Amino acid sequence: MKKLLMMLTIILAISINAQSVEFKYSKDDTRKFPTNQDYILSYSNILDKVRTSVVNISTTKNITHGFNREFFLQQRNIPQDRVQRALGSGVIISENGYIVTNNHVVENADEIVVNLVGDKKEYKAKLIGKDKKSDLAVIKIEKDGLNAATFYNSDNVRVGDVVFALGNPFGLHETITQGIISAKGRTGVGIVEYENFIQTDASINPGNSGGALINSRGDLIGINSAILSQSGGNVGIGFSIPSNMVTTIAKQLIENGKYTRAYLGVAISDVSENMSNFYNNNYGALITGVEKETPAKKAGLKRGDLIVAVNNTEIKSASELKNKIGSFSPSTKVTLKYLRDKELEITTVVLGSLSGVSPNGTVEYSGLTIQNLDADIRAQLRISPSVEGVLVSDVELSSKAGRLGILQGDIIIQVENIEIKNLNMFKKATRTKSHKRIYIYRRGGVFAVVL
Repeated sequence: MKKLLMMLTIILAISINAQSVEFKYSKDDTRKFPTNQDYILSYSNILDKVRTSVVNISTTKNITHGFNREFFLQQRNIPQDRVQRALGSGVIISENGYIVTNNHVVENADEIVVNLVGDKKEYKAKLIGKDKKSDLAVIKIEKDGLNAATFYNSDNVRVGDVVFALGNPFGLHETITQGIISAKGRTGVGIVEYENFIQTDASINPGNSGGALINSRGDLIGINSAILSQSGGNVGIGFSIPSNMVTTIAKQLIENGKYTRAYLGVAISDVSENMSNFYNNNYGALITGVEKETPAKKAGLKRGDLIVAVNNTEIKSASELKNKIGSFSPSTKVTLKYLRDKELEITTVVLGSLSGVSPNGTVEYSGLTIQNLDADIRAQLRISPSVEGVLVSDVELSSKAGRLGILQGDIIIQVENIEIKNLNMFKKATRTKSHKRIYIYRRGGVFAVVL
């Protein structure tokens, strides 16, 4: 897996609105092929209809304290201020200017500029919302009468379907490449936390991020996100976020400015062939732990239960359960089917909210990602055992915390009058939404900010 992550190149192509968008959906599912021998096979009429739905996105980032994480852990050097520019793509999803793209295209951008096909004017875009865990974001420009993409139910795509990737690779506007769907439901790739990718061999290169993957009728089936490559160029393995995930997340981003996932409260793993013998040769998501005071605990789920279905949708792996639960909104009631001692059980669960909860032991707070300060991190950062607190493992540069100069690698040692020794103490100290004095340790010194 580590080798796979080293090979992986994520293409950096680089106010909450109480509004809603009605997505256009394709209904017909006809699959035909011309039989006339004199027929010249062309998709130009289809592509003409959709190419104006794909836009070019350029971003500018004023980097005050930029970090290469691995280099930072080794050296703790701070690079000089600089301006970073990047190119990417986006897809128009409403006639009044909403555009979906990748989070990594617009993340921390100080300025986002959109160029439309056939329009020489540049449009400044506003970030509406983003979801880092799926690598999706929604931006908006002030223009009406746009050509919104028509969505297709991505559950119905099939391996072998002809597809086209539209975007702006290397800044070459209106580029279209062709391929097929190589696989569905790709997980465990290591790109983002929630993965359910459509894999394609249509050429995807730097600049295609956020662009469209469409079927042979011009319907949107995915948003291009990344490639697997040693060189950074296309080798025929590209990944797109399926359209059903796009619409679910984009809708919440437009209406609420953020996407909040549902929460079950279990630790899960896949089932090996030998293990499946204990469950009548079934596969699913094996519960290896149940957290206290969670929906799972209240529903009576236990370690050793094998979840095999959610709302009659079959679950064959841990990643499938994670993606399925993550597709629901908090407070949704779902039906779970699970095996316990080879007996099929059914229970209903009212899902909780994942807001502020992270299964990998981190907490999001005011643009900061916080985690416990363990022995390995102390050794990497050469932090004295006498220093107690929690580690700032990531900073959203455009947040107030980023503007105040909080850096990756800082140690939060106190909140108001509470000395912080672990993540649980930090969560309790920051439970209320009032402004608080945060005391931060950095290289032998201590300073305070208000968040």
